Amino acid sequence: MENKFDNNDDNNINIREELEKYLVHWRWFILSVIVTLVLAVIYLRYSEKTYKINTTIIVKDEKRGGGIASEMAAFSDLGLLSGGKSNVENETQILQSRSLAERTVRNLALNIAYINEGRVVKSNMYKNSPITFNFVERVYDFDNIRYTFYVNNISTDTYTLVNEEKQEIGTFKYNDTVETLLGKLIVTKNADKPLPTLVKVKDNDEGDKAVTEVTVEIFPIQKVVDNYVKNLQIAPTDKFSSVLDLSLLDATPSKAIDYLNTLVNLYNDAAIADKRFISEKTSEFIESRLNLITEELGDVEKTVEGYKSRNNITDIPTELGLYLQNTNVYEKQIIENETELKVVTSMIEFLKKSQPDELIPGNIISSDASSNSLINQYNNIVLDRNRISTSSTAKNPAVIKLDNQIAAMKASVMESLVRLQNSLKITQKELSEKESELRNRLAQVPRQEREFRIIDRQQKVKEAIYLYLFQKREETAIALAATDLNAKVIDLAKSSDKPVSPKKAIILLAALIMGGLIPFAIIYLRSLLDTKVKSRIDIENGTNLPFLGDIPHSDDNSKIVDISSRTSTAEALRIIRTNLEFMLSNTQEGKAKMIFLTSTFPKEGKTFTSVNTAATIALSGKKTLLIGLDLRNPRLDDYIMLPTQGVSDYLLRKEEDINKFIVKVDGYDNFYALPAGTIPPNPAELLMGNRIGELFEELKDQYDYIIVDTAPISLVTDTLLIAKYADTFIYVARANYLDKRMLKLPNDLHKEGKLTNMSIILNDTNTTKGYGGYGYGYGYGYGYGQENEAKNRPWWKKILNKD
Repeated sequence: MENKFDNNDDNNINIREELEKYLVHWRWFILSVIVTLVLAVIYLRYSEKTYKINTTIIVKDEKRGGGIASEMAAFSDLGLLSGGKSNVENETQILQSRSLAERTVRNLALNIAYINEGRVVKSNMYKNSPITFNFVERVYDFDNIRYTFYVNNISTDTYTLVNEEKQEIGTFKYNDTVETLLGKLIVTKNADKPLPTLVKVKDNDEGDKAVTEVTVEIFPIQKVVDNYVKNLQIAPTDKFSSVLDLSLLDATPSKAIDYLNTLVNLYNDAAIADKRFISEKTSEFIESRLNLITEELGDVEKTVEGYKSRNNITDIPTELGLYLQNTNVYEKQIIENETELKVVTSMIEFLKKSQPDELIPGNIISSDASSNSLINQYNNIVLDRNRISTSSTAKNPAVIKLDNQIAAMKASVMESLVRLQNSLKITQKELSEKESELRNRLAQVPRQEREFRIIDRQQKVKEAIYLYLFQKREETAIALAATDLNAKVIDLAKSSDKPVSPKKAIILLAALIMGGLIPFAIIYLRSLLDTKVKSRIDIENGTNLPFLGDIPHSDDNSKIVDISSRTSTAEALRIIRTNLEFMLSNTQEGKAKMIFLTSTFPKEGKTFTSVNTAATIALSGKKTLLIGLDLRNPRLDDYIMLPTQGVSDYLLRKEEDINKFIVKVDGYDNFYALPAGTIPPNPAELLMGNRIGELFEELKDQYDYIIVDTAPISLVTDTLLIAKYADTFIYVARANYLDKRMLKLPNDLHKEGKLTNMSIILNDTNTTKGYGGYGYGYGYGYGYGQENEAKNRPWWKKILNKD
C-alpha cells in the first residue's frame, strides 16, 4: 500500500474535486438565488422609475448649411442675414448654459415640488397636485433656502398648513395671503386635480385619523439648475448635420417634457432679441439722420424758390441745354462724391461719440465693401460680448478678451473710414479743378445760371441723401419684422414608453449572478482561510504516506466496537483492519505483529483509535494485546476498566512479572490490555533501557497482535525511542483539528525512516458533507441508531444538509 507521489500531480487541479466541493452545497446555492431574486423583485417594485425624454431641433449653422437661413433667402439681397454667424458647437454651449437653465427653472417654478408620500415610496405630483404655491413676496435669500411645508386636510375651501418642524401654522382659505418664514404665500386650489392618498397620523385626543397630505419641498434655485445642467445631454444626430437631439432623464416625464420645450422656446426668444437689437440701433441712427436731412432739404428748396422769384427765372436748363450738355458728366460725379463724403463724415462723428458696447450702423456705405465688412465684424463681437456679460462680470477673461477685440476693431473701422474720407476729398479736389475750368468756359453764361446751379446742386445732394436714408430705413424695418428663429423644432419633447432605469432584465440577471456568487464566495473564502485537514484528499496532497482509511464522527467516543456494532465507525474500523493486513504482510511468522499508534498532538483520537482497532482485531479471533505506552498522559482507562499499575511499574521494578498487570477486557474473548501504570518522573529514561525490548520479546510469543498506544510525536521523544520495535506505525490525524501545515511532520518522519512502515488514519471525519473520502460517506454501514438519528433530523437541516 505504499503511496508514491508524482510531482506533476501536485500542480494539477482536479476539476471534478473542485466542483464537488461546491456542488455538495447545492441547496445553499438554490436558497441564495431565490433570496436575491426576491430582493430584486422587491427593489424593482418600489424603486423610482426613470424615463428618458428627448426633443429634436435644427439650428442655424452656416458651416453645415442650416435649413433656417434658406427660408430667409428672399431678403438676402438686402443684406439682412449678414449680421450674425452661428454654428452647432456654439449653439450647443448656449443651450447648456446655466443662465438659460435658470430662466427655464424660474419660468416653470421647478424649485417647488409637490410630493405625495406613499407607504413605501414617494412620488412627484407636479401638475397633478391639488394645490399650487405662489410666493407673492419673498425673503431676500429665498433662492438659497431648502424648506418643507405640509398641507393637510385639503378640502374644497380650506387647508391646514404645517411647517418643517411639524408645527401647525393654521387653517386657511384658498387665495388668502399667509405669512410664512419664506415670505407671503398664496395657496390656490386646482379643482380638477384628484386628492392624494389618505395617510394615518397620530392625534392625542382622537387616536389615529386619516387625512390627505401634500408635502411641498422648496429647493435652492442653483441646486435645481445644477441638476438640470448636469443631466441635459445634447448631441448632433449626424457628424455633418445641424440637427441636435436634446435628452433628459427624469422620474416625472411631464416635468421633463415641459422643461425641454420651454428651454427651446426661451433659447429662440433670446436669439431673436439679439438680432432685433442690431436692427433697432440701426433704425434709431437712420431716423435721427433722416430728420436732420429733411430739415436741410426744406431749407434748400426754399432758397431755390426765393432765387427764382427774385430773378424771374423759369427754365434756364432748356435755354443753355445744348452748351451744358458737356458739363453734366462732371456735375454728376461731384454730387456722388459729396454724398459719400457726408455719409462718411457722419459715420466718423458717430464712431467718435459711440460707447464700447454700442453697435455701429451697418450697410450705410455702399461704395466701400471693406468698410462694411469691418463694421459687420465689429457688431458681431459687440453682440458676443453683451451676451456673455449678462451671465458674468467684467473681470471674466472672456469679457476682457472681447473688450480688447472691440477696441482693436473700432480703431480699424475708424482708420478705414478716415482713409475713405481722404480719398473722397482728393477726388473732390480734382473735380473742383475741372469745374473751375468749366467756369472759365461759362464766363459768358449769365450770372443767374451760375448762381442757380450752385443752389440746385445743394438741393440734389440733399435729395440724394434723403432718398438713400429713406431706403435704408425701410430695409431695416423689414429686417426687424422678418427676424428668424435660431432653432426650429423637428420633434416636440416626448417621453419613452418604458423606464430606462432601473433595467429589469439587468437587475434580475445581476440578482441571479449574485445569488450564485455569494455562496460560492463564502465557500471559497471558508476553504481558503480554513487550514485544517478535512478529508483524505488533504492527507494525500500533504503527505506520501499510505492511507489506511478514515473514521467517521461518533457521538459516543467512550463506546468500544463489539460484535453487534453496525455503525459507520465500526465499518470504518473493519476496513482499516483489512488494510492493515497489507501493511503487515512482510512480518515474521509465529510472532505477534507489533502495531504502534501515534499522533501529532493530544486529543486527535489516538487512544480511541488504538482501543477500537485492538477490539476490531480481537473480534476477528486473533489474540490481541493493547499496551498503553503514553506514560505521561495515559488515557486507556477512559475506555476500559484497568488497574492503576502497569508498564511503568514493571520497568521500575525489574523483579516483577509483566503478566501480573495484564487484564482481560470484559465482553471479548481475545482482547487483553496492559495499562501504562503509574506516571513516572522519567518516562524517557525508562523507555531508553533494554528492559522495554525484553518486555516486547516476551509478549510477542504470547499474542497474535500487540497494539501500542504511544505518546504524541511532536511533543516528546518517547515514541521515537521505541519506534524500532514496531512492525508498522499508524499515524492518527484528526479532521477539523490538525493544521495542514503540520502534515509535514509525519511526511518527514516517513521520508527519513524514523517510524517503521508508516501509514495514516484520518479520524473524526464528517461523512454527511462528503468528507469521508472522495466525496461520499458510509451510507451502507449505518447502524440502527444513526439511521433513526438521520430520520429524526429537522426538515430544514435535511434541506440544507445540516448536521
